[in-house]
Amino acid sequence: MGYALKETTYSYRAWTKNGVWTTGDLTTDKTITIHEGSNVFHYGQALFEGLKAYKQKDGKVVLFRPEMNYERLQSGLQRIVGPTMPRELFFEAIEQIVKSNVDDIPEYGTQQSLYIRPFVIGHGMNLGVKPSDEYLFSVFCAPVGTYFKGGLEALEFVTTQYDRAATNGMGQVKFAGNYGSSLYPRQLAKDAGYAGVIYLDPATHTKIDEVGAANFFGVTHDNVLVTPKSSSILPSITRKSILYLAEHVLGMKVEERECFIDNIQEFKEAGACGTAAIITPIKAITHKDKRHQFGDGKVGPTIKKLYDLLLGIYYGDIEAPEGWIYEVQL
Repeated sequence: MGYALKETTYSYRAWTKNGVWTTGDLTTDKTITIHEGSNVFHYGQALFEGLKAYKQKDGKVVLFRPEMNYERLQSGLQRIVGPTMPRELFFEAIEQIVKSNVDDIPEYGTQQSLYIRPFVIGHGMNLGVKPSDEYLFSVFCAPVGTYFKGGLEALEFVTTQYDRAATNGMGQVKFAGNYGSSLYPRQLAKDAGYAGVIYLDPATHTKIDEVGAANFFGVTHDNVLVTPKSSSILPSITRKSILYLAEHVLGMKVEERECFIDNIQEFKEAGACGTAAIITPIKAITHKDKRHQFGDGKVGPTIKKLYDLLLGIYYGDIEAPEGWIYEVQL
């Protein structure tokens, strides 16, 4: 099963009726039966989110900034012309999933967690190119191990001629189609011996946009933490948290600006960030057959500090900024 350690027992399902979300229920059924004419199959109406539940030293079970997952899902629903989801429904689903599968949440000290996957799809018979009349909201979960089996490790990446998303397209939405289209360039990179791809801006192919399914960030030689500013980048919760911690805990200057691929030598450290791996240190980037290595090719000190800070906050070993931790009342 790869990253996931096992399947859990319970999932959560809610459906729309006459354009309004109904109260959902837990289910042990791992299959979904919908009409073959459903929009999700033909016109790609599908969104998903990813967040984790952590067991802390005192036994509390917490979520990391789930409000931002809800807000991002709402933004996605608006973009695919889906029905607004009540906040209460989203949090009821997440809490029920955590409570019903509580025995599968890995213990404190293992650096493992319960990965939670909410998603929304359009369903029901529809042959016209228009928004679906019916939608399903579902949440399932699985305990997951550490992303790097050998510990935090710096990896090699390569730029790609393919685009992740159009300049004014779906890049800022956690849209399933963005990930489906990424599989081919990712496979090409892996076949060539790289961990994954660096996507450049779709308009000019001169600026770094994203790293596979994660956000890019770099640390300059004068100790400024920089992330790309682009209309086609997913608003990562981990990236936003890293920017805050770098500025308010590490005392660094932070910038969101253009990151030109021909100027990557400005960075002494580089990384990718997202919910799954938290931070993926980047050892080197190859662009047009020219390889640039960051520092000594090992995990840089700033990246290590940020990674440790995030882990400490997740598991309750470091006090979190106000509003970052949501406790599930078991």
